[in-house]
Amino acid sequence: MPFLRSVLHMLWMVLTVIPWGLAVVVAAPFLSSTQVYWMCAGWLKVAVRGGNVILGIRNQVIGYENLPVGSTAPAVLLLKHQSTWETFCMPTLMPHPLAYVFKKELLYVPFFGWAMAKMDMIHIDRSKRAQAFNKVVEQGKRLLAQGTWVIMFPEGTRIDRGQKGQYKSGGTRLAIETGAPVIPIAVTSAKCWPRKAFIKRPGVVEFSIGKPIPSEGRKPDELMREVEDWIEAEMRRLDPEAYR
Repeated sequence: MPFLRSVLHMLWMVLTVIPWGLAVVVAAPFLSSTQVYWMCAGWLKVAVRGGNVILGIRNQVIGYENLPVGSTAPAVLLLKHQSTWETFCMPTLMPHPLAYVFKKELLYVPFFGWAMAKMDMIHIDRSKRAQAFNKVVEQGKRLLAQGTWVIMFPEGTRIDRGQKGQYKSGGTRLAIETGAPVIPIAVTSAKCWPRKAFIKRPGVVEFSIGKPIPSEGRKPDELMREVEDWIEAEMRRLDPEAYR
């Protein structure tokens, strides 16, 4: 049954992303960046809803009260990254538009990447690290000032359940450069949607939003250690079976 559900959900995403992606490409020149964002977020809601119904995956969010309040209140969201699920879910769960920092190669994915290219996000060339970070800061300042939250995965890639990657300080460097608080978020998506796995299983994915951590006067590595300590401790609380 999990295999059949996974096949049906993949078909659901493919069949819905093609017309949606084409619609975004056609409509984008006539829409504001915010309108394009919410149009794309509309497809993500369809994909996530399909995951709810077809795969039996449900989300449980803890800590909404920790998010900054105000239409232009800045925030840099730093998430645990275990699967594609949280990438799809976050825009559907957050009250502000989000700008992902991602590798530019994703823009070439048919339909999905074409639509992403029309969004006001931060795509970087990882082979040019200095220029990439300068671009993150430059675009990040502009996006944060207009009320868009920047979202990054500090481990850089998806990590297996119960494991920890190397936390990199790019997100905390951006927060310090812009004065925005850091919001650490733990996610247990690998319980249902394991890293690089085709077969998904029903269950509950917890999103735990930590209290904002001020960035003023902090050092990037020191601030990232605090983020790492909170996320990893929260992961052990949420998913103790994975850390036995």
